[in-house]
Amino acid sequence: MLTGCPCGDGAYGACCGRFHAGEPAPTAEALMRSRYAAFVLGDVAHLRRSWHPRTRPRRLDLDGGPAWTGLEILDRVDGGPDDDEGIVEFRAHHTGGVLHERSRFVRENGAWLYVEALDVQALDI
Repeated sequence: MLTGCPCGDGAYGACCGRFHAGEPAPTAEALMRSRYAAFVLGDVAHLRRSWHPRTRPRRLDLDGGPAWTGLEILDRVDGGPDDDEGIVEFRAHHTGGVLHERSRFVRENGAWLYVEALDVQALDI
């Protein structure tokens, strides 16, 4: 049984686990954290559900992807409970490197959705 959340922000059930179970994330950052945790855990259903239909890929295969090892939130622009848009900048560490990304999120019908990466850098370590 998973206790600590892969996003590093608390116990899984009280953190990203509730969003994976279907509870809407209250902020763009909370959704971003839950998406990182979904990549770690291989939760394709959550990733697809939280991806804006306009930019969501037809197929999402996580087999053979990197082993994610940690998350750092670097910046947030809007994306709060009363906003309809937000940007989250983060570093997602994995074996062999770091993914540095600024992601755009929108809230539609009360649910935050990932739209796109505005800036992405893959850094080798």
